[in-house]
Amino acid sequence: MESAYQYVLEKINMGMMIKGMYRQDVYELPTDSIRELIANAVAYRSYLEPGNIQVALFDDRLEITSPGMLLNNVTIAKMMEGYSKPRNPAIARVFAYMKIIEKWGTGIPRLFEACEEYGLPKPELIDFDGDFRVNMYRKRGTNAETNRETGTNIETNTEMLDTDTESVERILSLMREKPAITVKTIAQQLELSVGGVRYHINKLKNFICYY
Repeated sequence: MESAYQYVLEKINMGMMIKGMYRQDVYELPTDSIRELIANAVAYRSYLEPGNIQVALFDDRLEITSPGMLLNNVTIAKMMEGYSKPRNPAIARVFAYMKIIEKWGTGIPRLFEACEEYGLPKPELIDFDGDFRVNMYRKRGTNAETNRETGTNIETNTEMLDTDTESVERILSLMREKPAITVKTIAQQLELSVGGVRYHINKLKNFICYY
């Protein structure tokens, strides 16, 4: 499991964001979700099937496939609502004890929440041909040409943002001058609504450039 997890981290892009006064490295995919999907594949797979768990990375997605169809009374719709029925209870108990999995039944809802927070397309759950697969899609346009300001630690391509470019630049300027500035203060200084400032900042988070 650890080797598969490290393999994915080595292959996906890493970017950065500013948190307070510090630069923080971030991967293009939520790492907690990657680890949990691999753990789920181990705990939920059918060990009566001859196949292996497959972790595959493509230009547009991470694909994790485990042998064995969903158990009876388990549907994709129920999983998205938090329903869980471990196929291998002994492994499930060990993983819970070791805190590899936080809480059974919460992994899929948290996966969707994490992808939404990262600005990624919705994951896809597929039950097919005796296997179960989860596709986590990568951010579109991560190789786009960036728009960099000399001497700053904030990199973003404002042409990709579906938002007011002038307001974005003004918000970025204030954040560079005062990294600890609050949303309320930004709104007051730029004569914008607090909700409007949050909207622009969320757009910026979703389009952090990766290298």
